[in-house]
Amino acid sequence: MLDLINEIWQTMSTNKLRTALTGMAVAWGIFMLIMLVGMAKGVSNSFSSSEFAKTSNVIMLWPGRASKPYKGLKEGRWIPLKERNLKEIEHDNPGKVVMAAPSVDGQSTIMSTERDYVSRSYSGVYPEAREQLVIDYGRFINEKDLAEQRKSIVLDYKTAEQLYADPTKAVGKSLNVGGVAFNVVGVYDHEWKTDIFIPYTTARALAGYNDDLGMIRVVTGNLKSEEDAETLEKSIRATLGRSNSHAADDNSAIWVWNRFESYLANQKVMNILNIVMWVIGLLTLITGIVGVSNIMFVSVRERTHEIGVRRAIGAKPRNILAQVIVESVSLTTIFGYIGILLGTVGTEILAHVFAGSDFIKDPTVNLSLAMQVTCVLIVSGALAGIFPAMRALKVRPVEALRTE
Repeated sequence: MLDLINEIWQTMSTNKLRTALTGMAVAWGIFMLIMLVGMAKGVSNSFSSSEFAKTSNVIMLWPGRASKPYKGLKEGRWIPLKERNLKEIEHDNPGKVVMAAPSVDGQSTIMSTERDYVSRSYSGVYPEAREQLVIDYGRFINEKDLAEQRKSIVLDYKTAEQLYADPTKAVGKSLNVGGVAFNVVGVYDHEWKTDIFIPYTTARALAGYNDDLGMIRVVTGNLKSEEDAETLEKSIRATLGRSNSHAADDNSAIWVWNRFESYLANQKVMNILNIVMWVIGLLTLITGIVGVSNIMFVSVRERTHEIGVRRAIGAKPRNILAQVIVESVSLTTIFGYIGILLGTVGTEILAHVFAGSDFIKDPTVNLSLAMQVTCVLIVSGALAGIFPAMRALKVRPVEALRTE
């Protein structure tokens, strides 16, 4: 073992400048590989933790207009969604639909307090409409609000600030909504959402118990592929077509946003991004590997006499092959781990710079990535040494012994 270490040290110290420059290329290649893969990981983590990804098992349905004639009915007809459609969707898709929740959109209404007023519309919803919405103060609509048709309302932060000055104290206060007194039960702050929510049953009562729906939110289950998502979407369109008298393949009659299908498409993009980053990083690493291979070629040429002596006294070809490859792997690994150290520091700096960003989240190196890069180092070192090792095997003992 000590002899092998001495031989590796001799290989590295024969030409210190050449070894240092080649080692820097290997370290730089590994550094760039970790940085690029870390950035791709950060973008993927950001997507995976987004509201869209966490609620990907949802299909949203909206009413539309028929673009095709159907059983004597003309195109251009308004196709509403009905409350009966909820049970029909669940009944026709057992195992694939967990539940179908309705939403009713109210008209623009004056909402006022003693301090100020706004003209806003509201949405009558089920508790599931909250999704990943974070309620900063109070709570969201709950089942008791639905059962008792409570006049509860949830406001966005900016609206609460305009109506009450201090949004933190809005919960529990009264709000006049079109002449009806509502109780503010929650306030949320979101980057772009400004919806106002009331219980679905209360919204239906305010609309005179009209069974037209503004939207249906279908929570799906057991979907594993795009084909599953497309099949379920077609089944839902067929169910609504039979119930609401429109062609099942009329995409304008019912507007559909299949989040699961969109999620899988985005996942493919993330996977492609990760592959591209690996390819770019590996191409950068190749320049360093070529340098290591060149060093080993020079080492083999300089040690021709030594190799001939070892062959003459009985060293087997596999021993010569193993020696050259081990030296190459060791040289690559030493400088490669310097690159890993620099890459780890670089991703930590990247994580600090993008802390709180929605674009990159946690791009730091974990055990899995470290193991992958270690495998890349070992394979790269072996490849760098294989050709010089094959050349060493071609050295004939008699000719090598003549070499001075």
